[in-house]
Amino acid sequence: MMLTSTQIGELAAQFFIAGAGTLSFAVLFGCPRKSLPFCGLVGAVGWFVYELAVMLGADSAAASLLAVVPLTLLTRVFAIVIKMPVTVFLLSGIFPLVPGAGIYYCAYYFIQGNNALALSNGISTFKVAVALAIGITLVLSVPIPKRHRKH
Repeated sequence: MMLTSTQIGELAAQFFIAGAGTLSFAVLFGCPRKSLPFCGLVGAVGWFVYELAVMLGADSAAASLLAVVPLTLLTRVFAIVIKMPVTVFLLSGIFPLVPGAGIYYCAYYFIQGNNALALSNGISTFKVAVALAIGITLVLSVPIPKRHRKH
């Protein structure tokens, strides 16, 4: 499937908006100053992959899994290069992918007494959360080879 110029423009806008949102969360979260642009980039890349997967027909759980893998790889690279913990980049970077609206609507429909919609939203939200956890676990469980140093 080919993307139209409108879709490409939408993806570009989403990339920058997600980066700004992630950067704002990283500032609020108290991330170190030198990590902030990288935190924003991680969130932007993750959201870009998510939106691209959705445009290509993936459901939200599959798109979340596809998005969190490169996102987590990028956090590992930044952690090594910038010499900071992975969690600095990962916690702020997954911010755009966390299914907050799904949790809200699940609770909303439950309180309204619409149990069918509450269950439907709860299940889809749970699938996204599990997909995020599986993707992060898969990437973080791969060992990083140590460099061999000559003394």
